[in-house]
Amino acid sequence: MSTEIFELAIVILIATGLGIAARLLKQPIILSYLFAGLAIGVFDFFHLSNKELFQTFSELGIMFLLFLIGLEINYSSLRLVGKTSILVGLGQIIFTFIPGFYIARFFNFNYLESAYIAIALTFSSTIIVIKLLSEKQDTNSLYGKISVGFLLVQDFVAILILIFFAGIQIPSDNSYLIKNPSGEIIFNNFNHILLTILKGLGLFIIMIYLGRRILPLVFDKIARSQELLFLTSLAWCFGIATIVVKAGFSIEIGGFLAGLALANSSEHFQISARIRSLRDFFILVFFVILGSSLVFSNFSGLFLPIIVFSLFVLIGNPLIVLMIMGILGYRKRTSFLCGVTVAQISEFSLILATLGLKLGHLNEKVTSLITAVGITTITLSTYLIIYSDEIFKRISRFLSIFERRVKKQEIVDGITTTKPIVLIGAHRVGQNIASHLNKENLLIIDFDPDIITRLRRQGYDVIFGDISDSEIIEKANLKSAQLVICTSPNFEDNIRILEEIGTRETKNQPKIILRARNEKDAKILYKKGADYVILPHLTAGQYLGKSIAIDPEMKILEQLRKKDLQIMASNNK
Repeated sequence: MSTEIFELAIVILIATGLGIAARLLKQPIILSYLFAGLAIGVFDFFHLSNKELFQTFSELGIMFLLFLIGLEINYSSLRLVGKTSILVGLGQIIFTFIPGFYIARFFNFNYLESAYIAIALTFSSTIIVIKLLSEKQDTNSLYGKISVGFLLVQDFVAILILIFFAGIQIPSDNSYLIKNPSGEIIFNNFNHILLTILKGLGLFIIMIYLGRRILPLVFDKIARSQELLFLTSLAWCFGIATIVVKAGFSIEIGGFLAGLALANSSEHFQISARIRSLRDFFILVFFVILGSSLVFSNFSGLFLPIIVFSLFVLIGNPLIVLMIMGILGYRKRTSFLCGVTVAQISEFSLILATLGLKLGHLNEKVTSLITAVGITTITLSTYLIIYSDEIFKRISRFLSIFERRVKKQEIVDGITTTKPIVLIGAHRVGQNIASHLNKENLLIIDFDPDIITRLRRQGYDVIFGDISDSEIIEKANLKSAQLVICTSPNFEDNIRILEEIGTRETKNQPKIILRARNEKDAKILYKKGADYVILPHLTAGQYLGKSIAIDPEMKILEQLRKKDLQIMASNNK
């Protein structure tokens, strides 16, 4: 045992060091885990795949990952993502699977292996994409909401496929396998497939019933004790996993079904917060083992398929989304930004490959192929997403073929009249500013469709779009305004506004108020010509100080309190 603890310490130390490097290179930490495994294999520290403890940790990591995914799936989530996300999500899965399958057949993989490879190519990483969108502050943008929506659809389909494959285990006598006239292996026995579907459907229905009728009552009783809540959640997870294994599925599927049953409980956020640390630790071991397995794999004959499949994911998947969204009538910028988010394969793809290997559906060669494509696409797509706005500007003129002449109405209200005040960004700070200004003199620009809908109901003139989009800038007619206010702290957007309006020497130059993340950015914006830069800690202090000085009896505090409560109440509607 002491030897295994020492080896576990080496795994954690190497993964931590590479994780720091990944952070500096703006890469997802999942890559550091895979490369940690590669390093352990290359330098021959020890063989992870031969260690029973590490294999157990690996299975627990996937179980906890799927438990949390099930826990976070709301029963009405597919309805809430909207028609566009469902159409794009399902369309991308179908139109990626078909060419992916035939490309795999071209490289002489059998039917079952080709199906696994094609499925692995269809799914993109929700975890990675949401993290990158959050860092870009684009989660609430139109393309961000559509992307997260169709990634949710992908996750749901991925889970169903995992349940299906997990129930189709090939017996030792290979009685479910037949060969076609060419000698290729084809999976047979449709009775077993039908039984698997029925068992999976039955377990799914039982979990939903328990989650809606019984478990919320039980967990409400024990929620007062955080330790008991955590322990009971673990007991439920392991208990369901055991039952599901007895039913012929894998322990990982048991974790998902256990989480799904708790998704409707009011304590699911607390449970998720407690389990997340366990997931992060155990899933580390899974990806490290997967990375180390690449060292012992035979890549002869795989280099060309790896390149072709990687290019298909990096270029083909975005093009598929571009075409689907173009047909639906979206503008090329929205379609392109959505398309870039699917330019990598998912952690589900890696889990699927590992599951296929464990069930005897795949050999190590196919698993190594999928893993190599995952490493390549995750690495490169991260930079594609980070720099997607700059890439779009360079290739925009070539993307017009994906845009219908009659486009979907992404820009709300075709406003052409000039307004004295243009407010860019109406969330929190912007909303407070707008509440003090005359609606007749104000034009608001925002990329959050929910905010735009609320502002329209309140009678504001609005433009739905991103200020980094040249079409939006042209429509807003910034140069004709008397005052331009941008509440977004995005440095590049603020520089773009200053460049668009022009130099300070222009007559009738509008006053420009911008917002900065830090004092360094504020100084640069002042130097570039901003009239005032909002730094919340400075601006709030000045405002409150002046308010108290004007009203020594501090009656204004009651007015401020009522105004803030009113705005917070409207945000919750």
